[in-house]
Amino acid sequence: MSRPPSMIRITALTHRYGDREVLKGLDLSISRGETFALIGPTGAGKTTLLRIIDLLEMPSSGEICFDDRPVPGSGKQRLQMRRRMSLIHQKPQLFDSSVYDNVACGLRWRGNKETETVRKVGSILETVGLDRYEGRDARTLSGGEAQRVALARALVLEPEVLLLDEPTANLDPVSTSRIERLIRSIARQRSTTMIMATHDMSQGQYLADRIGVLIDGRLVQTGNSTEVFRSPRSEEVAGFVGMENIIEGKVVASAEGIATVKTGSDPDGTTIQAVSDQPVGREVHACVRPEDITLAPATHRSSARNSFRGTVTGVASSGPLSRVEVDCGFALVALVTRLSTEELGLEEGAAVVADFKATAVHVIERSAHR
Repeated sequence: MSRPPSMIRITALTHRYGDREVLKGLDLSISRGETFALIGPTGAGKTTLLRIIDLLEMPSSGEICFDDRPVPGSGKQRLQMRRRMSLIHQKPQLFDSSVYDNVACGLRWRGNKETETVRKVGSILETVGLDRYEGRDARTLSGGEAQRVALARALVLEPEVLLLDEPTANLDPVSTSRIERLIRSIARQRSTTMIMATHDMSQGQYLADRIGVLIDGRLVQTGNSTEVFRSPRSEEVAGFVGMENIIEGKVVASAEGIATVKTGSDPDGTTIQAVSDQPVGREVHACVRPEDITLAPATHRSSARNSFRGTVTGVASSGPLSRVEVDCGFALVALVTRLSTEELGLEEGAAVVADFKATAVHVIERSAHR
């Protein structure tokens, strides 16, 4: 199925601040009506890219096309393109006035009639759940309420492209959930093109149609959440998206779509089986997500292709889950429920069996990422 026409297209985009190159040769196309999440560590260049897309900054080189038209360096056409977009910052700056006036300001600057402004502001405040807050001083609002005012102020202008920079950073879980539901609802009901920068990977998975991983100024992978989180293309992406088990090895056998990966330097070392077409002799990383590993008592017998006896070397619990480190001749990290941790007596020194399926192993060529 063909993708909808592109709303934003970026080609060979590079940006520098002095001698520091913060964005490096980016190519990206975002479809009309798509919700696209940029994930990456702090300092990766996410905010800079949003500012360039919003035409607040000029890239050092490369091209941006908006609605299939190249963005000019200056002039009336550039301003018209900017007015079709809205950017919501990580820390919204609210004016020292009422909630109503904060939301209405953009419409007034654009010369809307007051009757139309009243109608639009009332409607959007109802959408974000602040219809009873019109007269409140915006400076007295909580962080979550202030973010909803910022969202209303952007949406009342009916932008075709909505840019969000860490929209729930520093918010409590309840406010975060409410903002996320609002963003999801807006995407569905308004068909607004959204580009969101976030370091919260679960948020990217929940809200976005596609995800781009930005690391050290490079867009190292794009795809849907399954492609990015289950099939990372490199060791750096695997590590960033939570594949804590990244095991060095070499393919020693391959038959019927199953690769056998020997770990370590010992000729008789442990082997891992994976669904992979990597050829014999290739040096690889065998990657397994912690939640795909099952732990059982040492007496357990398993039918899983990968079953290893080991010793627990560490347990750290957080909420309902426990992170369990196991030495199986190579290090493994498993994520299990706290109840299972207690029932299995998982503590330092305990003997266990760690199981995972061949389908849970993602194999990446090692030499390609050195």
